[in-house]
Amino acid sequence: MSNSIVTGIVSFVNHEKKYVLIEYEQNGRKKTVNGDIAEKQLKQKHRFQIGDTVSFKIRLSGRGDRMVADEMHFLYNSGLDVLLNRAKTENNFTGYLKIVAGRYFVKETETYLFFPVPFSPWQVKPSEAELNEAVIFSLENMENKEKVAASLFHKKFIPEYYSAVKAYKTKAAVEGEVYKVTPHGIYLFLFGKTIQAKFPNTLNSLINPGDKIKVRITYLGDSRITVDQV
Repeated sequence: MSNSIVTGIVSFVNHEKKYVLIEYEQNGRKKTVNGDIAEKQLKQKHRFQIGDTVSFKIRLSGRGDRMVADEMHFLYNSGLDVLLNRAKTENNFTGYLKIVAGRYFVKETETYLFFPVPFSPWQVKPSEAELNEAVIFSLENMENKEKVAASLFHKKFIPEYYSAVKAYKTKAAVEGEVYKVTPHGIYLFLFGKTIQAKFPNTLNSLINPGDKIKVRITYLGDSRITVDQV
């Protein structure tokens, strides 16, 4: 066992089994060691990626049968820095769609970095046939390296969302059904019960669940919609 701090680079990550493989040098010789990335083992919250430079101490495992990386600490990832710098002028990348532990990710083709893919409530998720296929994406949330995500260029939405887009562009009034009323907000179903919206409650007790009212869409994004009463 040693209290010396060692620096190495993550060469393999298994998020499902919660371990990484780290390559490092010792006395001029290249070596590898496993590290446990279960959250309870880490003082620093970080989603480990291939190419991460980390510091750690080499200790005997709890079972006493091998040496492992302990007290791991993420330092930086030069591959991620390169992508973020490139994204400032050309935010356009190619990767492969993956599912890891039930979540969608894009694996960037040059760095092999994984980026989570957020989906809006109205977006159609890729089919199994689309997994491992090449996709084009951009990076978002770049101001926080721990929250960088991939936004797919080609997105599919449910039909009701496209109806909402048309109504928003034409400023047409649409009928909403009230499903909840609070002192601060009136909550609506639009286009059946697939899209939900909210607007401030300035009508006091005049509106009740089940009522139908006319509204106009004032903002429509991939994951948020706002309306005003007509």
